[in-house]
Amino acid sequence: MQEFIDIALTVNGEPVSRRVEARQHLVDFLRNELGLTGSHLGCEHGVCGACTVRVDGAVVRGCLMLAVQADGADVWTVEGLSDSGGIADLQEAFIARNALQCGYCTPGMLLTAAEMLEAGRRMTRTEIRAFLSGNFCRCTGYHAIVDAIGTVMERRFGG
Repeated sequence: MQEFIDIALTVNGEPVSRRVEARQHLVDFLRNELGLTGSHLGCEHGVCGACTVRVDGAVVRGCLMLAVQADGADVWTVEGLSDSGGIADLQEAFIARNALQCGYCTPGMLLTAAEMLEAGRRMTRTEIRAFLSGNFCRCTGYHAIVDAIGTVMERRFGG
């Protein structure tokens, strides 16, 4: 028998209340219940980063977190950060540097890069690569992604 639980959380600045299946993953809730399809299901083991979302200010893997665990939380998806303009410079740099191809990993890359930028300092290419190490891209080879993030760091924090 399936168990359902009532949850209330804030998603992209908007209050949301729903009755969810106790075992429903957060990424499935966001995609199927709220229509926020930017975060993707990839490996479903928390390894690839395609399901990345921000919960209470920290990047998490939406495939490893249950929706009921987000009860009372502040959740941001790539759609919310995009609509707020919070990642506009990153998006522009990704386009300018051709740092996306199929786009499957891009939402996770953008959220992870946004978290990286919150450190408030420039990082070396090696540090950027290490920070991104939990996000897989099978198309670009990472060079363009690292270039795009480095460009934004340079603009924000100087040379």
